[in-house]
Amino acid sequence: MRSRILGETGRGSAILLAVVLTIGAALAVWKTASARATAAAAAHQPEPIEAITTAVARTEQHRATTTSIGTVLALRSITLRTELSGTVHEVALVPGRIVDSGTVLVALDISVENADLQAQEAQATLAVTSLARLERLRQHGAVSEEEVDHARAERDVARAQIARTQAIIAKKTIRAPFRARVGIADVHPGQYLNEGTQLTTLQGIDGAAHVDFAVAQQVAAEPADRSRRDFIKAGAAGLAGTTIAAGLAGTSIAAGQVAAGLRAGEPVQVVTTADSTPITARIVAVDARVDPVTRTTTVRATIVGAAPAPGSSVRVFVPTGPTVAAIVIPVSALRRGPSGDHVFVVAPDESGKIRAHDRPVHAGAMLGDEIVILDGLTTGEQVAASGSFKLREAVQVAVPAPKGAQ
Repeated sequence: MRSRILGETGRGSAILLAVVLTIGAALAVWKTASARATAAAAAHQPEPIEAITTAVARTEQHRATTTSIGTVLALRSITLRTELSGTVHEVALVPGRIVDSGTVLVALDISVENADLQAQEAQATLAVTSLARLERLRQHGAVSEEEVDHARAERDVARAQIARTQAIIAKKTIRAPFRARVGIADVHPGQYLNEGTQLTTLQGIDGAAHVDFAVAQQVAAEPADRSRRDFIKAGAAGLAGTTIAAGLAGTSIAAGQVAAGLRAGEPVQVVTTADSTPITARIVAVDARVDPVTRTTTVRATIVGAAPAPGSSVRVFVPTGPTVAAIVIPVSALRRGPSGDHVFVVAPDESGKIRAHDRPVHAGAMLGDEIVILDGLTTGEQVAASGSFKLREAVQVAVPAPKGAQ
């Protein structure tokens, strides 16, 4: 009985195993046939083509720069203070108001000085009359020369007292020394002001402004792939590194004298924190001394036209080194990745099909919408510009007529 049961169980297992093997073989045959059909279909499909636009690497004159933090200063700027103490009689300080030269801003009480002036004028009139009388008597020998000299001295003293009182009155009437914009003030009629009390600030209204910035006595060597964009994004305070490359050949530069190479009239580029559009300024002066602590030299440039508000912090790009020929391409053509900067160079293969090939490059400073390539490209080579983000090595591309081809 037991043998019979075991025999039936073995036959069932064998049958089940045979069914499973049959199904597996059928699936394998089906999968193989499907893969062969897919491969055959793919073999008859055309190679994918990516549509892009290209640009031609070209040569442009370029001069390396170093960057510095500068401060905008008005051509004329003062802090208005009282020269004499007194009580405020009249105030015309309106913050933000533009006043012309000679406009009365603050008038202190001068009632005592006016009274003194009237008395001194009367005294001077008497001294003049007495001197005239004595001079007539002297002609007849009625008085001595000493008495005439004494009367003349009294007249001069009286006139000097009048001039002194008039000067005090003028000092108590504070006027704008030039056309300027009034700063914030907290002065009110009836307020007593001590000598030297700050009233407000005056910023001259001119068609230009100064920018003071410091440059290093020497520029240390920096990697050539540091670009102007790196400085703008970094927001570094004080003196930053340089974007100089020796001959733009992808190497670092040796230390060089920056301040000594600057001359009046040379242009610099000024960039504000709110706007990345550079403003051209020209150097007007270089300080004659080097700071013994920071080893920097102060340089002053002038912005003509619309300038940032006085006191604003700006970035100044200072030219260094000679102007050299550099290869430039559009910024959109440069791809950045973990392995470094690279571009896709577009060129026909042996069969005449146009393909894109990945090539590592050494990028330098930005020049507007273009970027300097220090190493990896030659003049005249075509690179993928728009659409380069979707390319891969040796992919076939469709290219319209390149822009900028010569």
